[in-house]
Amino acid sequence: MDRILIIGSAGQLGSELSQALTDMYGGENVIATDINPANLQKLDFCKTEVLDVMDKDAVRTLVKKENVKQIYHLAAVLSATGEKNPLFAWHLNMESLLFILELAKEEKMDKIYWPSSIAVFGPNTPKINTPQYCVKEPNTVYGISKQAGERWCEYYFQKFNVDVRSLRYPGLIGYKSLPGGGTTDYAVDIYHKAIAGEHFVSFLREDSYLPMMYMPDAIKATLDLMHAPKEKIKIRSSYNLAAINFSPKEIFESIKPHYPDFTISFEPDFRQAIADSWPDSVDDSRAREDWGWSHDFDLERMTADILKHLPSYSF
Repeated sequence: MDRILIIGSAGQLGSELSQALTDMYGGENVIATDINPANLQKLDFCKTEVLDVMDKDAVRTLVKKENVKQIYHLAAVLSATGEKNPLFAWHLNMESLLFILELAKEEKMDKIYWPSSIAVFGPNTPKINTPQYCVKEPNTVYGISKQAGERWCEYYFQKFNVDVRSLRYPGLIGYKSLPGGGTTDYAVDIYHKAIAGEHFVSFLREDSYLPMMYMPDAIKATLDLMHAPKEKIKIRSSYNLAAINFSPKEIFESIKPHYPDFTISFEPDFRQAIADSWPDSVDDSRAREDWGWSHDFDLERMTADILKHLPSYSF
């Protein structure tokens, strides 16, 4: 069959999406790539290639050689990391997307997946049940790049019929990879600290609510979107996506029954301002109506599942 290329496959989302796609299509038909060869060692269930998405010739050569017809373009500099080097974050996030969209047009690819984020919203966005269409004035380079990327995705669909699909992910939580530089990463790190018997210092206030999602639901949403008939995809910028909303205090309280001696303190840093500019919750009714999205995990079920699996998972 036509092959699937995953760019940035060793990240939090990419590593689990690579496994899910391999389970579905077979390891010979999935090509997982990353710029760092060491990151690919755990992806031995499918084909792997060292690849820099900014090396356009190398990407084009691989696409032609492997007859790639679907690309999942996941490589990006995330929110907190991007604020430390904004020009590099803009360059990588935007230039890579534009190249992939242009390549998809040239090669007449079947589908492209590109993730957006709740970072597209800003301090003037409605914070409760943020609607699909509203004011977006992001104040991080990550959010600005995602907002611009959404416009480019819709443009390439409208002008060139590139079947590009996207989700505005909330904070993603999983146990199979380490935090990668996002503002919501506290909700990954907190489980590692609990299991290690260490005190956890939250870089967000105890009452900072953010939209969150457990990784199995994120994978499910991504595959459901990509497998939906083309005519059901009504939004070509990016769909709002939601599951659970909680604060650092609430996730701590969900862990406490499992680890009674676990302790937490709150020392907000520069990431607090980023979190404050994002929604407390989002309205994802369009995703539920258009292609049948529904989530499976609430906070308590997610915590139980992570604490069950994480102690035996090695990095």
